Amino acid sequence: MKRLLIIVCLVVAFSAFGQKDARWSAEKAKAWYAKEPFLVGSNYGPANAINELEMFQAESFDPATIDKELAMAESIGMNTMRVFLHDLLWQDPAGFTKRLDQFLGICAKHKIRPMLVLFDSCWDPYPKLGKQHEPVPGIHNSGWVQSPGAAALTDVSQYPRLETYVKGVVSAFKNDKRILAWDLWNEPDNTNDNSYGKNEKNIEPANKVAIVTNLLPHVFQWVRAAGASQPLTSGVWVYRGPADWQNPEKWTPMEKVQFENSDIITFHQYSNPTELEKVIPALQSMGRPVICTEYMARGVNSKFQTHLPIAKKAKIGMINWGFVAGKTQTFLPWDSWQKPYVNGREPAIWFHEVFKQDGTPVDPAEVAAIKQATGK
Repeated sequence: MKRLLIIVCLVVAFSAFGQKDARWSAEKAKAWYAKEPFLVGSNYGPANAINELEMFQAESFDPATIDKELAMAESIGMNTMRVFLHDLLWQDPAGFTKRLDQFLGICAKHKIRPMLVLFDSCWDPYPKLGKQHEPVPGIHNSGWVQSPGAAALTDVSQYPRLETYVKGVVSAFKNDKRILAWDLWNEPDNTNDNSYGKNEKNIEPANKVAIVTNLLPHVFQWVRAAGASQPLTSGVWVYRGPADWQNPEKWTPMEKVQFENSDIITFHQYSNPTELEKVIPALQSMGRPVICTEYMARGVNSKFQTHLPIAKKAKIGMINWGFVAGKTQTFLPWDSWQKPYVNGREPAIWFHEVFKQDGTPVDPAEVAAIKQATGK
């Protein structure tokens, strides 16, 4: 009898462990989403931070600016923000945890629950701690850095460090209701062909996509093992048409990892409203909540006025790129990498951002559209 009791206990314990580390069921994900408001926000970094390192390092962390800018977000009804973290910040676990907790406190003050991004494959593959360089004049996102960088990504001996970072930061906030969700890896198969990928000094690893495709499932496992109570996701971003996303046989290996491991489905959509209307049903056919975690690029006809009404009707969250113009210079278009806006030249139409650095709207009609969508 005693031996049988031990076996039963082990089976129950193993079952509970498996459930803890398993992907959410579609029913659990839908129940979670049913309690959420219409999610509207921006990909956020303070105007005086060129990247995620400058945002969160002790020397440059600026709660006053964050508080001022998130008050602006609250004033137009935004209730979420997508915020990027970085593995190198975990070299100071106590300090970084304290600053992230302070940031979450400011978010809560303004009724904003952020989605936190753990890794990112975009832009400079050679990140370094310390003082970050000044923006390169006339270039979009000239100082954004990847996490992990190329050196760590291609060195398996550094993977335990990456695991420690992921489990450390998630464990610290695993039950924190101030956090909306965890976005495990932004655009994981992006090789930056239009920016750093063409710069011989900063060339990407030749097998980057294969490496990340193999690593991402482990990142999902690490986050689940850390006990995250919030949903997990990694968003698809290379738009190939709704039929391709709706048919598992047409998924790329990376999309397969993302779709099959995410609790909620997230995607990027820098295209016109007609294409948005096409892709939403394809993603919703997976039976899970859907959130667009990047959109709004005026130069490609992705706008607040057109996209927010479509999204609200379909009940999908919308998080645009950029909030207040600043060091990232993402009011400049992507092709500024090839054609820099120098000598004071500005684009006729700002690419991203909701507000100018002086706090005035880029376009008052856009702010009105956001307020209408959020009911502010």
